[in-house]
Amino acid sequence: LGPGEGRAAVLLQPFVHQVGGHTSMLSYDEHTVCKPLVSQELSFYESLPLAMRQFTPQYKGIVSVHLKKDSLGNLTLIASPGLGQPDGAGGDPAVTLWHKCKWAASASSEHGLVKWSHSQVTKTFKDSCPGKMLLRTDLQYHTDSLLEDANGNQPERKSYNPWGLHCHRQHLNRMSSKHNENKLHQFLLLENVVSKYSFPCILDLKMGTRQHGDDASEEKKARHIKKCEQSTSASLGVRICGMQVYQADTGHFLCKDKYYGRKLSPEGFRQTLRQFLCSGNQLRTDLLEPIVLRLKALLSVIRKQSSYRFYSSSLLIIYDGQEHKESADLHLSFPKTHGSNPSRVDVRMIDFAHTTFKGSKSNPNPTLYDGPDHGYIFGLENLIKILQSLPEGK
Repeated sequence: LGPGEGRAAVLLQPFVHQVGGHTSMLSYDEHTVCKPLVSQELSFYESLPLAMRQFTPQYKGIVSVHLKKDSLGNLTLIASPGLGQPDGAGGDPAVTLWHKCKWAASASSEHGLVKWSHSQVTKTFKDSCPGKMLLRTDLQYHTDSLLEDANGNQPERKSYNPWGLHCHRQHLNRMSSKHNENKLHQFLLLENVVSKYSFPCILDLKMGTRQHGDDASEEKKARHIKKCEQSTSASLGVRICGMQVYQADTGHFLCKDKYYGRKLSPEGFRQTLRQFLCSGNQLRTDLLEPIVLRLKALLSVIRKQSSYRFYSSSLLIIYDGQEHKESADLHLSFPKTHGSNPSRVDVRMIDFAHTTFKGSKSNPNPTLYDGPDHGYIFGLENLIKILQSLPEGK
């Protein structure tokens, strides 16, 4: 038996709704994703201010992961719940047990996976990772016949967003070239914030006017500054990092990646925001108010967080692309005073590997900042203004 096998090991699948970022996000169970542990991010989750909890994924602990080759030489990642957890890092036996039960339950019931052809995802992946052959991932990503339409555009995609697959391949390649199979890697377990949506429309926004962490090398710092200057990060304090929108008329997802987002002008940013809110033939104006309200609530929380700097962190805006028919009926049955959220929108901050704050355990002598993160606030204020202006004119 390899490390952790026989302990209800979990085969990690690529997370099909990853629209941005470069770290591979993996699906642990229906309600949980996991990603490689970065101590600064762990430190953030462990001392998360109460007021921010409703705007971040729930932190669920740490899991050990190792590479495994199957008999065909395909690489897979296996998580071993309850194994090799550091002291005090959420290694609660109850959590581990809960995950085992959850996994057993969800493995048996292919729940909700019909729409997203998982076997197809896994197959593409297996085909793309034979043995030790290191892929030229950039090429692979753009020329994979499953991912490309006839014109070679970024097409609408029926079954999954290709970005996560691209990250996952790169991640497997890096791991397999650097480490042997038995090495245990620690991963963070986090709430899957889109699990309750049938057709999750997701906008991934890089927030703030500065993206590099305090620990960045001069070279990396220069690279990030340039990306900010050449994108809407400098002018608006926010840029699009990825997006998937369900097109109710065609039954496909329209996907855009970070390279698309980087090239947008402020007007292009506004148009893409508009496109994100068109999940069928018309602008989902019913979503504007709940999104703006939630962004304003987040804004008031961020204004109160002294010393926090959310460098390189993202903000997700999420809604269900299939809800316009039902939500019209829901509006009738739930008056606004009901306090329910008929359009079920969500706004969540993610990616805290470069977040710094006073008292962070992972960084014994951090650069200390005073007051709130003004770059982040600038981005949120602009985002709110643009969203509020969308109904006026094309």
